[in-house]
Amino acid sequence: MQMKGLFNNGHTTFSIEIFPPKKPGTIEDVYTTLDGLSNINPSFISCTYGAGGNSGDATTIDICSIIKEKYGILPIAHLTCVGNTKETIDEAIRKLDEASITNVLALRGDISERAGLSEDFKHASDLIVYLKEKAPQLNISAACYPEVHPDSESVVSDILYMKQKEECGAEHFMSQLFFDNEDFYSFWEKTQIAGIKSPIEAGIMPVTSKAGILRMVSMCGASIPKKLSRILNKYENNPQAFSDACIAYAIDQISDLVANDVDGIHLYSMNKPEAAQRIYNAVKNLL
Repeated sequence: MQMKGLFNNGHTTFSIEIFPPKKPGTIEDVYTTLDGLSNINPSFISCTYGAGGNSGDATTIDICSIIKEKYGILPIAHLTCVGNTKETIDEAIRKLDEASITNVLALRGDISERAGLSEDFKHASDLIVYLKEKAPQLNISAACYPEVHPDSESVVSDILYMKQKEECGAEHFMSQLFFDNEDFYSFWEKTQIAGIKSPIEAGIMPVTSKAGILRMVSMCGASIPKKLSRILNKYENNPQAFSDACIAYAIDQISDLVANDVDGIHLYSMNKPEAAQRIYNAVKNLL
């Protein structure tokens, strides 16, 4: 199914992201996560790329096959430039075909000392072009950044690069996490001025720990508004209150976004189905 077919139907699309199990986790952890999310019945579940992860567990494509076959939910497999060459992407295409998976999210990925870029793919747009040439049956999604990608020279260059990804074949965008909806609205307005037509989902991440989110925003360039900062500081030593307050913050974000007719909500579940279920239950009648 083409991703764009999930949008423009008078409703806000609701989707979820999970990641492959990390060491010392097992494939059973994936089933536990998916069992908890299946009651939500999201429009799709995306699975992050597991390169360099727990090699004893299922790969991203294997997990997407489980999502599709066992749970009957549309999967999207992440593919990155980092850690891949044309040969490894060719193998990924073969596995996608075998599993009848036709939706992928093409990303540059996070560069590290352990996993860097090959000469074949320097940018997500390079990967998108290659996928369209080698596997035209694939429906390609891409990432976007309401607060600008950390490596971008400017807001303008970031939006223009997003437009380039669309022109290369991306037909749907998922945004990086953000915590101030005004940042997303300002970004969305710029995409419309640039002539970007593809649906854009707002990426929402419920905060699960103060240290974790501070580390995350330092990597992706997102900011923490004062309202959320007060929550993190006030409840950091009270786990239940911290969880309740942060879930309430995510619900408030989503309620406002839906009221403003965003194309979709992409919930970064962090493999915590209980929190995702609480959030969905609070907003499902709004979608």
